[in-house]
Amino acid sequence: MQVAALYAGKPAPLGPRKALSAICKQPAYFLTVHHDRTDEDTQANKRLHGGPEKVLHQYSLAGYELIKQHYPALAGQTIAGSIGENLTVEGMTDETVMIGDIYAFGEVVVQVGAPRAPCNKINHRFNTPNLDRFTGNHGITGWYYRVLRTGIIHTGDSVALESRQAKTVSVGELMRSVYNPDYFARASDYVGLEVLDAEWRDKCEKAMAKAGR
Repeated sequence: MQVAALYAGKPAPLGPRKALSAICKQPAYFLTVHHDRTDEDTQANKRLHGGPEKVLHQYSLAGYELIKQHYPALAGQTIAGSIGENLTVEGMTDETVMIGDIYAFGEVVVQVGAPRAPCNKINHRFNTPNLDRFTGNHGITGWYYRVLRTGIIHTGDSVALESRQAKTVSVGELMRSVYNPDYFARASDYVGLEVLDAEWRDKCEKAMAKAGR
């Protein structure tokens, strides 16, 4: 696999309230990756985006295709890079990427930490109500990386899976189990996974409670 594209952006007013958001990114030739940030990309809401557990966000091309199938009017807008991600890699999806996976992007080594929580900025970005709910319900929100080895990622760099946890769950399955009521009962299968951090263990416990588990 290879890095097909990179994206970076700066906060700008978005939506009816003109809240600052960096969801609108531009193509970048490289990203200088540190343990808690990149030099080229900036987040507006540091509580929900960025920081050591959310240095990079990746979104799948398959996610865009599913959005286009259900929202054909958005076909010309929902293109790679438009949902605020930093990385595009063909062949990596919310179903094939697992929590805890370690990948090498050229010289940079990262670990999948958690799905991206659905964000209403997506609704404002595409002027489409409840698009965030759609991505959450279908488990196509993308995922965040923490950085294990810093460096520079370039467009065209090779991408390789270096290790995978023996017991884990896909990004999409975890997202659905805590966000889609039809899947809440499945959260009981994942709450005990060592690979989950405290935040997502808590999300699983809340989903189990709602499912009566």
